Amino acid sequence: MGCITDVHGIKAGHATDETGRTGCSVVLCEAGAVAGVDVRGGSPGTRETDLCRPGHMVERLNAVLLTGGSAFGLSAADGVMRYLEERDRGVDTGFATVPIVPAAVIFDLGVGDPKARPNADMGYAAAKAASTDELSRGQVGAGTGATVGKALGMSSAMPGGVGSASVRGGGACVGALIVVNALGDVVNPESDEIIAGAKHSVSGEFLNTKELMLAAPLQAAATNTVIGVVATDAILSREQANRLASIAHNGLARTISPAHTMYDGDTLFALSTLEREAPFDVLLVAAVRAVELAVLSAFA
Repeated sequence: MGCITDVHGIKAGHATDETGRTGCSVVLCEAGAVAGVDVRGGSPGTRETDLCRPGHMVERLNAVLLTGGSAFGLSAADGVMRYLEERDRGVDTGFATVPIVPAAVIFDLGVGDPKARPNADMGYAAAKAASTDELSRGQVGAGTGATVGKALGMSSAMPGGVGSASVRGGGACVGALIVVNALGDVVNPESDEIIAGAKHSVSGEFLNTKELMLAAPLQAAATNTVIGVVATDAILSREQANRLASIAHNGLARTISPAHTMYDGDTLFALSTLEREAPFDVLLVAAVRAVELAVLSAFA
């Protein structure tokens, strides 16, 4: 199954608040990576996503932060910036080196202590912990307070989490790190079997969120999202990185049912460490598969 750290030039690490039930995860590309982004959900919480899109002067970023804490958790990016600034990583402005750290958040305030939110110190700790080692999965880092299957509220929900995987194709490696905090259910795309999601309070059987939504309008809240990073060592332009982020959402559509609702803030970043040539169509297929495997690995 592999891990996003199988991509050369990529490090990743978690910081976890077990008591407050929140945390953050950082994907580091200290030497800089060409980036793209695609925001599909109707309720995103993000920072610096515009710098990942074509038409902007800064072409490379140094890290991506995935964090809990809703919009409050975006402050953890300040700690990642501090870590990178200490190592002189970022854009040389002539006056200071400015690290570029886009971020996306999940809503986990209803799980643990709503006042326990990732801050700059936690972001720094996650960046400091980043390595090329195999990452922990499940309820750690940004996935600590994640939940899935919230169509009928938290009473029917199950724990979510963070997962990671990698796929090789065309001579390149594509890895994914995904935080699963969805309104919908998690399904095995090969069998369509629900493996996590909304459960009946008495029988414990899965309720099938898609069927619930087709039967009657939901009174759901915008407290969900799936966020993540897809990284590759293949050479990509800014336009190709954005396309990769867009197509990678197919992996969410195959494993989250339903995905990209107005109650979710589904956001994927794409990173290229610019090391080797590879057929772009192959990379797109690998990215979708890596996202699928990463989602499923959060529940393995």
